[in-house]
Amino acid sequence: MSYLDQLLQGSEVEWKALGEAVNLQRGSRLIKSQLEETGKYAVYQNAMTPLGYYHLCNVKASTTFIICAGAAGEIGFSDVDYWAADDITFCITPDYINNRFIYYFLQTQQHKILSQVRRASVPRLSKSVLEKLIIPIPPLSVQKEIVRILDTFTELTAELTAELTAELTARKKQYNYYREQLLMVNGEGLMNNEKVEWKTLGEVIVKSYSGSTPQAGNPKFYENGTIPWLRTQEVRFTDIYNTELNITDFALKNTATKWIPTNCVIIAISGATAGRSAINKIPLTTNQHCLCLEINPKKALYRYVFHWVIYNYENIKGLGQGARGDLNSTMIKNLKIPIPSLEEQARIVSILDKFDTLTTSISEGLPKEIELRKKQYAYYRDQLLDFNKLKIDNEKR
Repeated sequence: MSYLDQLLQGSEVEWKALGEAVNLQRGSRLIKSQLEETGKYAVYQNAMTPLGYYHLCNVKASTTFIICAGAAGEIGFSDVDYWAADDITFCITPDYINNRFIYYFLQTQQHKILSQVRRASVPRLSKSVLEKLIIPIPPLSVQKEIVRILDTFTELTAELTAELTAELTARKKQYNYYREQLLMVNGEGLMNNEKVEWKTLGEVIVKSYSGSTPQAGNPKFYENGTIPWLRTQEVRFTDIYNTELNITDFALKNTATKWIPTNCVIIAISGATAGRSAINKIPLTTNQHCLCLEINPKKALYRYVFHWVIYNYENIKGLGQGARGDLNSTMIKNLKIPIPSLEEQARIVSILDKFDTLTTSISEGLPKEIELRKKQYAYYRDQLLDFNKLKIDNEKR
């Protein structure tokens, strides 16, 4: 805060409601048929990615905007002219307020803004909520200096994140290469110079399991539930230690849900998630769109099967039928898998698990570094814009 003191040099900070400080305007609606593939200006509606393009713009460059439907509460800033549709509110600032300063400050208020979003079939954020938001207005020179600092920090953070992301991409390519080399069987039926036996997945399992979806909205099935219940959107090529939803003992006894033992290979068999796989590290239940394979440890290692299923994701996904690309248990169980000795399976698993930890773990390696940089940036941004804390500290003095 001493640095913020130095920036201000004793200058007063005025506090105003956002609606009094700037002119908040709502965008103008465009219907889908008006959008153009080759239009000059991006059209923003209810997400940070453009809805399409148009030959006219209604907002000039360097303008902060807030999404008020869809991704309601998200804060954006455009360096170029654009078209704001009717679910966008944008800020027209007077000469004594820097528009990018408003953008950075609103980012520090993201949690407060999101808490005011009305959750319905389409999330909504009213203009009146934004108008009442209190913002600090230091001298324009201080605003510009803060913007300069944060712009520089943003650029440096983006460069570092890009470098880390590029490194992560390279590691993933390396991982995919070694996985292919380790799991590839040549024409002579050899894997890493060891003879393999081809079996179906159904031949290497003890049992397969599925589940069901207890009636949505029934409190007897969900309220205060303690039993982990897995949905296909949580099946993401990784180990599962918890689930987003729990069900009750009542649901377990009165529906087709059932306990699934740990270390099953779980394969999503429905819709957009079909073919994705995971390993459950805890006992859990699932919906009916998860097929859980309990692997016979005398025939195959469950993690070897898991890596092989990931390696064949595109092939498995390609078996899907119907408009949704659904799979079924028969399709999965009939899939052929090469089975080397258990010792060779363990060697392959050891190598691939190390690569997997390096490239995908959220608690180790590069992903954690990327996340830390983002948190570091958010921390310093919030400190630099915490005029309220500065006000309290000065009053204490």
